[in-house]
Amino acid sequence: MALSAACVMETNLPYPGRRQGKVRDIYDVTLADGTEAVLIVATDRISAFDVVMANGIPGKGALLTQISRFWFERFSQMLPHHLISTDPADLPDLEQADRDALRGRIMIGRRCRVLPVECIVRGYLAGSGWKDYQRTGGICGIELPTGLVNGSRLDHPIFTPSTKAAHGHDENISYQQAADIIGPTMIKKLRDLSLRIYSEARDYAAERGILIADTKFEFGVPLETSAEEPILIDEVLTPDSSRFWPADEYREGQEQPSLDKQYVRNYLETLVAAGQWDKTPPGPTLPDEIIENTLTRYRRAYEALTT
Repeated sequence: MALSAACVMETNLPYPGRRQGKVRDIYDVTLADGTEAVLIVATDRISAFDVVMANGIPGKGALLTQISRFWFERFSQMLPHHLISTDPADLPDLEQADRDALRGRIMIGRRCRVLPVECIVRGYLAGSGWKDYQRTGGICGIELPTGLVNGSRLDHPIFTPSTKAAHGHDENISYQQAADIIGPTMIKKLRDLSLRIYSEARDYAAERGILIADTKFEFGVPLETSAEEPILIDEVLTPDSSRFWPADEYREGQEQPSLDKQYVRNYLETLVAAGQWDKTPPGPTLPDEIIENTLTRYRRAYEALTT
């Protein structure tokens, strides 16, 4: 896919309700047929440790969007999702220059009440899960076999929800705590859907040389319906929301090479160790080498999964 050389760090479109996440700009929009929708623009911002970096990764937003679109289409027979369109031509009242700038990096989605629980599925021991296992012998209160090491594959993927924080860090919570937040019936639906999606995606990706170590999903309930049936929203199985490992470089018992933003985190940890950054805003400027190598990893994941 062709990627623009210029970084899109933010947008300012003529729509109401503009709000910014770490990576996405979100607007409310009314489509030509009267549908009330949400416009999600994936910028080229990149965050780590819940801090947005001073510069971005050119074309990253387009890669994330195209990967998400691929998965939404693949899972469309399994469960409903929020995606209506990725075509800027479907947006009203825009100049052609704006449409061109948005091409490849937008999702027009159904308006939803977002369920305030992050649905994390882990298939390998890594990151905070590995640290938790070292301390407790399990992850988020789920007991695991003894003798596992960094990078071990879990015999059965596990569901470990977290709170969805508007600001600051999300926090791991127990299944019961998640049930207290959104109800026992809803959390069971989300757990079953999350495990099913992850398992299918894991098998598909493995055939294409990528191990999906873990990932997170978000769900919402459409506002235009009275039924409390969740649909898949936000991004899906991208390098920003998942750990992607090259299968041919996988070695149990060590930190794995990654095709995701762990590469950026590792660089930033060297700044922290050198006393050059303390993981608080503002984020540092990433060197050209880190930007180029990150983009190479994202492109590799995109090409392996979608072509």
